[in-house]
Amino acid sequence: MTPFENASGLNQILVIVGPTASGKSQLSLEVTNQALQKNIRIELISMDSALVYRGLNIGTAKPSMAEQLQVPHHGIDIRDPWENYSAAQFAKDATRWSAEIRAKGSVPVIVGGTMLYWRALSQGLTNLPQSQPEIRRQIAKEAQVIGWPAMYDRLQVIDPITASKLPPGDTQRISRALEVYLGSGQPMSSWIAKAPYAPSRDGSIIKHHLISLEPNDRQWLHTRMEERFLKMLQLGFLEEVASLILNPQITPDLPAMRAVGYRQAWQYLREEINYPDLVSTSLAATRQLGKRQLTWLRAMPSRIVVDPSLPQVIPQTAAKCVSYIEQHCLR
Repeated sequence: MTPFENASGLNQILVIVGPTASGKSQLSLEVTNQALQKNIRIELISMDSALVYRGLNIGTAKPSMAEQLQVPHHGIDIRDPWENYSAAQFAKDATRWSAEIRAKGSVPVIVGGTMLYWRALSQGLTNLPQSQPEIRRQIAKEAQVIGWPAMYDRLQVIDPITASKLPPGDTQRISRALEVYLGSGQPMSSWIAKAPYAPSRDGSIIKHHLISLEPNDRQWLHTRMEERFLKMLQLGFLEEVASLILNPQITPDLPAMRAVGYRQAWQYLREEINYPDLVSTSLAATRQLGKRQLTWLRAMPSRIVVDPSLPQVIPQTAAKCVSYIEQHCLR
């Protein structure tokens, strides 16, 4: 069962996706403006694993305050950098946000490039055993005695598949994996292997219109990535990361600090790499991210592919999106 299955009126939704720097925000704002001309109010649900974190502004290309005032955004600045946020939590939050938006007479539009979040929302995730507070407390007490590195070593023995996917410092997920095993007698990887959704990335029982911004010219995208990163540096990206480093709760192994550009900026500020390496490694990581996103998207044949490099494609695509909203998303 997907999160939307029991939500009346929420099974028709517009989704805007694409690789990083492809113009998703630009298209979503254009859709918002064109919809407003027809007295249709739009609210955006961010589907981006980096935008959830407070303080990560410049390096994530977070919508400006002016843009957030122009149209309500959900899923931005909802966690501190040392807190975890999962695809499963996004699915729950997106369902709630959509219902709240609908209740106000507005239309939710999902926009972002974290495709695992979309899969969690549209297909559901594995039904893991419910949390058992007593077991969780026992794990926490033992970790205080022997340390989390030792707990991670234990997980590597009982569930090497799950352990291989977790950094040693991700104590929350290590604890959860140990809890699942101790409570059920089965490793988390076994539960995940029983996932209820189809292996296809294209499966969904949510009725949706998924617009994917995919330029035919890969160099066009790479140029935009480079221009955007250099602009981030001009806007004070390194100063932003320097202020984050001063917080003792923020460490380089946190998911927030593994966001593209932040790890490299951390290394530069710690004098582990020089400035040219900062730029080259950040751009290489950005290109790799875009490649992974495109690989995921190309496994979804039902998507509507739009080449954002073409002239006037953004306003033209926005008009088609508003038409879809008029026909399928209004009560």
